[in-house]
Amino acid sequence: MEPKIIFATGNENKMKEICMILSDLGMPIQAMKEAGIDVDVVEDGSTFEENALIKATEIAKIAGNCIVLADDSGLEIDYLNKEPGIYSARYAGVDTSYDIKNNMLLDRLKGVPDEKRTARFVCAVAAAFPDGTTEVVRGTIEGRIGYEIAGEHGFGYDPIFYLPEYGCTTAELDPEKKNELSHRGKALRAMREIMEKKL
Repeated sequence: MEPKIIFATGNENKMKEICMILSDLGMPIQAMKEAGIDVDVVEDGSTFEENALIKATEIAKIAGNCIVLADDSGLEIDYLNKEPGIYSARYAGVDTSYDIKNNMLLDRLKGVPDEKRTARFVCAVAAAFPDGTTEVVRGTIEGRIGYEIAGEHGFGYDPIFYLPEYGCTTAELDPEKKNELSHRGKALRAMREIMEKKL
């Protein structure tokens, strides 16, 4: 039986990005749901790396002979002491829409000048291999928080994350370009290199 990758996420948008970026590995990639795994892992780490590793190793315990990948990602805004950080998904409540979250962050930065609006997306990707070993990598993309919500692509905080060198938010980039530049794209490509050596 050829090995497969299970990605520990229930986020469909994330799965689309992951499948695009890892498509040339030549291994089937399944979300937890597709693999018949329905577990809520408590992410109680204090860094993106710790949370990604917790998720990957917990799912690996029930995934059998599979490679389990997990990511933890978020937005760090320097002016807000790197908030929302590892709490990005839970910021202002788990069920709060990103429209509301994005508007709240824009409100908190009202009147803050360009040079103090620096921010980055961070993504840590962890892998738990069938032999019990683990790896974790980090990818980042630097930018600023814009002044308004803009763009139809992307998801989460993409519509307020502005890239000065491209003159647009990550939600205004086409998906291929976003995957090339994004924190998740960088982290997944770094992990892909590790996996290619191991497999």
